[in-house]
Amino acid sequence: MFTEESFSVFQVPGLESRMNAIRSEIQPVFQTIGNELLPLFNQKLNASFYLHIAQHRRRSVHPPENTWAAFSEGKRGYKMAPHFQIGIWPDHVFLWLSMIDQPKQQVQYAQTLLNQLELFENLPEDTMLNTDHTKNTILPATDENLATSLERFAKIKKAEFQIGRTLPAADNVWQTPDKALDYMKETYLSLLPLYQTLKENNA
Repeated sequence: MFTEESFSVFQVPGLESRMNAIRSEIQPVFQTIGNELLPLFNQKLNASFYLHIAQHRRRSVHPPENTWAAFSEGKRGYKMAPHFQIGIWPDHVFLWLSMIDQPKQQVQYAQTLLNQLELFENLPEDTMLNTDHTKNTILPATDENLATSLERFAKIKKAEFQIGRTLPAADNVWQTPDKALDYMKETYLSLLPLYQTLKENNA
């Protein structure tokens, strides 16, 4: 599970040194969590999910400010359709249902959720939003923020929509890995109805 050393990785200077730290401190955690979560997605959604761990290969100078792994039904990639993400910034871990990098059916995805806003009523009270995966900016998933974010996602090509929960680096849950994993499972289970709705309405 993530530890204090996991969050401190982002203090390591230099691209190569930080990537080495990410590979040793964080990516094995992603793999362990993936081994626990993939069967959950496969069973609950009756589908085959794959784990994609970000490798940051396009970076040549600047070290990553965060890193992540994705769970998707795409064997070769994940950005072209709704998918689940787990990732880590210096101050928190995020657990998202993600639509990023201009998926082909972006307008349809946005409209599907705008037409069924009642789906959001059953989400945990601490559900959050992020509208740009490159920025550490988190908003509470209020009715107003949901509507504004989805309308923007429908109209602006470069807009993004991520919804889920976050866990602060300072949270005591990291001292009990089983509790942290339970929180992750609970979060993703709460997001499954949104994912199923997106998939069924945009096949």
